[in-house]
Amino acid sequence: MQAERMRIVSHKVLAQNIYEMTLEGELVQHMSDPGQFVHLRVDEHGDTLLRRPISLADYDKEMRQCTLIYRAEGQGTAKLAAKRSGEGVDVLGPLGNGFPIPQDLAGEQALVIGGGVGVPPLYNLSKQLQACGAIVTHVLGFASADVAFYEDRFKQLGATYVATVDGSQGKQGFVTDILSERAIAADRVYACGPLPMLRALEERYVGSTIPLYISLEQRMACGIGACMACVCHLQEDPTGLRYKKICRDGPVFKAGEVVLT
Repeated sequence: MQAERMRIVSHKVLAQNIYEMTLEGELVQHMSDPGQFVHLRVDEHGDTLLRRPISLADYDKEMRQCTLIYRAEGQGTAKLAAKRSGEGVDVLGPLGNGFPIPQDLAGEQALVIGGGVGVPPLYNLSKQLQACGAIVTHVLGFASADVAFYEDRFKQLGATYVATVDGSQGKQGFVTDILSERAIAADRVYACGPLPMLRALEERYVGSTIPLYISLEQRMACGIGACMACVCHLQEDPTGLRYKKICRDGPVFKAGEVVLT
């Protein structure tokens, strides 16, 4: 973990209220695990005191650049969206534990499932899975075509199916509708998205022979496990006294390890 004032190389709108920001700096050299995040200070002299956690969508160590994709929906991310290329951003990271990837996945079928702003960290994950020899299939869900993004990029890495709630792009419905409709082979499954989606995937895969790894989206304060603002309880503890910190122990967990609330 390091802190650096990184330079904004590019900043553009991908979809309705969805932004893609590319940052440049030495901190990129420390990035390795897909699913990790960075903590951004969006307002260094104003009233937005807490940093904002944003997942790493991709990074390029040779170019010293990383890509973040986020939704502008609150005061902090609205201020972040106003920043322009050439400006600097105070970045802390990389933080958290990402998705586990065995080194040799030759011929294995990897199923990658994302929903909404849970999709970005899955892009670098898919690239790394493919680099390890896996055959990757993506199932992505969005509310509508207006907020959908990166479908073409995922298609370059493997078969990609899209569902939208209103049917304006891909299949009408949810990612689980695609899974029920299609017999998609999977030796391992990775997912990031809203809690209802993750709960449905746990019901489908926990107890089976197929391992499922999930990344939790959570509001955070410190991002390093000191403030106790992002705890989740363990499934094996009926008293609710044992917990893990999403920012430090996660955000990725094996399905069934923590309570999804």
